Amino acid sequence: MVNAVVDQVLLYVGMALVTVGAVYDLIAGIGMARFPNFFVRLHAATIGAVGGAALPLVGVALIALASDQLGPYRFGVCAVCLLTAAAILITAPTGSHILAYAAYKTHASPRKPCIHDALRKFLEEGEGG
Repeated sequence: MVNAVVDQVLLYVGMALVTVGAVYDLIAGIGMARFPNFFVRLHAATIGAVGGAALPLVGVALIALASDQLGPYRFGVCAVCLLTAAAILITAPTGSHILAYAAYKTHASPRKPCIHDALRKFLEEGEGG
């Protein structure tokens, strides 16, 4: 009885996470189409990668744990999904940071002038690379 309730909770939480991930992907797609410059679009792409890929993977891991159809393989599916989500959570922000820094260093300037540039001030003081 308790196991069936836990399986149902895992199933519904997993489906909710997959749905939230789809909403993140939709919002990221709209942001990629509507945002004005590279740096803001990069933010939308990172939101889509983290929220639109990692959350559904965690949801699929929970659904796999609740599934009786996978048998003993459900733990393997869960582990692979969680490891992939962890890899995405580590690499997506790091990759977007490196892309933003490279675009900044090559002077890929936004359309509108910058109001406050803390990185330029930091680099001019000779403290940065």
